[in-house]
Amino acid sequence: MSALPAARTYNQDHVARKYTPGNRRMSIYWTWSYPWESQRDPAAMENRFSTMTEVRTALWPNYETPAWSAAQFLQGIAGTLELFHRSTLSFQQIAGESTGHPVAVFQRIDQAGFKLPIDERILADTDTLMVFGLDHLLSEQEAAPEEVAAIREWLKREGTCLLLAPHHDVGFADDLKQRQMEYLHHGDALVPRQQRFGQYTRSLMKALDVPVHNLWGLRPALVKGTNEIAPLTAFRDIDKVGLLKNVPTFNFHPHLPHYELTTKDTKSVHLLARQPIDPDRPHPFTAAGNTEFNCLLWMAPNQQRAGDIVLADSTNFTTLFAGTDSLTNFWRNLALMK
Repeated sequence: MSALPAARTYNQDHVARKYTPGNRRMSIYWTWSYPWESQRDPAAMENRFSTMTEVRTALWPNYETPAWSAAQFLQGIAGTLELFHRSTLSFQQIAGESTGHPVAVFQRIDQAGFKLPIDERILADTDTLMVFGLDHLLSEQEAAPEEVAAIREWLKREGTCLLLAPHHDVGFADDLKQRQMEYLHHGDALVPRQQRFGQYTRSLMKALDVPVHNLWGLRPALVKGTNEIAPLTAFRDIDKVGLLKNVPTFNFHPHLPHYELTTKDTKSVHLLARQPIDPDRPHPFTAAGNTEFNCLLWMAPNQQRAGDIVLADSTNFTTLFAGTDSLTNFWRNLALMK
């Protein structure tokens, strides 16, 4: 028996997964236009992903092997987008082992230029849809009325779960001093003074009456004297779906969004966890008296829908910033969610 990994396929039509009771079929939907993002001018100062050459320079010598050279790997912005794809492979493996189904991966507009809105082609064989909001606002990705209607109808089906993952909104203010403060707070040289994400997920949240707005890019606190992320402030008594079972921490990422609640109705949306913020790096959010940000929310089924809605950042499903047993438990909890 060969020890080689399975062969990789590309640019093929999705093969539908057969429904098996109790085993979720999970799908990732990247909200970006791959061509728009990958063809941004590398000379642009803001609102673009880094090139792979910039990643290699900033993280030297982590990527100084033949596998990441120009002969084998894309060196422009496209290379960085492919890093995101590769970084979810561990999650896909764990989820696949837990459910017995491979995780399907879709893009709003893919490398080959094919546009795929969220419709029955995705939803028919999906029980948990993970919408990863990494589209820059400037690319003007919006959920069409037909997509909203399809998702609303899908959420009427028992056993569905919509995970919304809008990423950070760094440097949204016109005040350049504030942008610099935000930049020094997160400390990531690969993130520009302004990097605004999530127009597609924002449009979905508005259309589906999800009272949340993604804001800032905040650096989590560490356990004093270590490089380990500080534990979550978890509200386990209201975690009826068990997302936080054996999950003391999430993944460290230097610029995570605060999921600001835009309603005072605590029955419509439940705050399951908050993340302590690095207290030693000034930021407008902490200057206003905040010490933690909202990082995990859950909306239970209601009269309009039978499915759940969860909000958690997409970086919690990647290994770009290392991984932990706690994070693996979170993946399994989502995959096995009842």
